[in-house]
Amino acid sequence: MSRPSSDRSCLKAALVAAFCVVLAPSANARPAGDPQPPKKVQPLSLDDLYARLKAAGDDAEAKGVARLIEQRLGRSGSATADLLTERARQAMSSQDLPLAVELMDRATTLEPGWSEGWNRRATVFWMLSDPTAAIADLQRTLVLEPRHFEAWAALGRIYQTLEDKRRALEAFRRAAALYPRMDRLQQAIDRLAPDVDGRDL
Repeated sequence: MSRPSSDRSCLKAALVAAFCVVLAPSANARPAGDPQPPKKVQPLSLDDLYARLKAAGDDAEAKGVARLIEQRLGRSGSATADLLTERARQAMSSQDLPLAVELMDRATTLEPGWSEGWNRRATVFWMLSDPTAAIADLQRTLVLEPRHFEAWAALGRIYQTLEDKRRALEAFRRAAALYPRMDRLQQAIDRLAPDVDGRDL
């Protein structure tokens, strides 16, 4: 006659055990009150950065966004091309410009679709007083990345030194459309516009 009592005891023990399992926190459960884990923030796309640059409310914000764009454009995607470019920068710093050109030749041959590689080689050509080669490289840069505001501004400066005011003004305006708060850009436009567009009577 003690069996029912034994069965009830076993059933009770099983129910208590099951209840405890249900209430026990799982290994993946988060204790009440614990903050949610931080969500991974996706980096802004280049399109987003260019939009923010154009809409920047002050110079500090614009410069910060411009730096982010320059950093993004500065990545070739090739460790070898990046190394060649860094060595070219060092050669430029020591005024070994022929070596800098050679190194950038290698970088652009390795990564011909990298707009910043052509832009940097254009800088070396300009330092070598070869505006024709510099212009050709800047134009190649802008075919690959039409929003490269530094290339537009550099093209404007070269045309300005060549007394080609119309092309200089056009390049400066293209740069300003992308980066309205770029240093001294509007001043250059204001100086050239009367000679190109005509003076108000």
